[in-house]
Amino acid sequence: MSEPHRLALRVYYEDTDLAGIVYYANYLKFIERGRSEWVRELGLDQRRMKEEDHLVFAVRRVEADYLRPARFDDELVVETRLIGATAARIVLEQAVLRGGERLFGALVTLVCMTEAGAPARMPAALRAKLVPAVH
Repeated sequence: MSEPHRLALRVYYEDTDLAGIVYYANYLKFIERGRSEWVRELGLDQRRMKEEDHLVFAVRRVEADYLRPARFDDELVVETRLIGATAARIVLEQAVLRGGERLFGALVTLVCMTEAGAPARMPAALRAKLVPAVH
């Protein structure tokens, strides 16, 4: 399996709840940032994909495990690893780590679709970029 993409981020006060820990929904924001940077690093311009191909990615499914809390000012790393891809679907494993300790894990399924919401096949050039990342 390929090396994961890594995105470093810091927990800000606005990310925390009344108990001073990261609010659960913010982990979904963190992994979204990780996916966005992973796609950008692959050389895919999602804005151009929307404008030229009229295609977008949407989250179809998230299986999330909240393991340990992150707190204000923690330095975190979001890891994103492609574990599978078909003509219209991408499956990613994502984790949020603090100093190597896994705080949050998710299995995320993305689908390719038209702007109108209909399922669509990914452009061949995109699939070609993804195939090496799976192996």
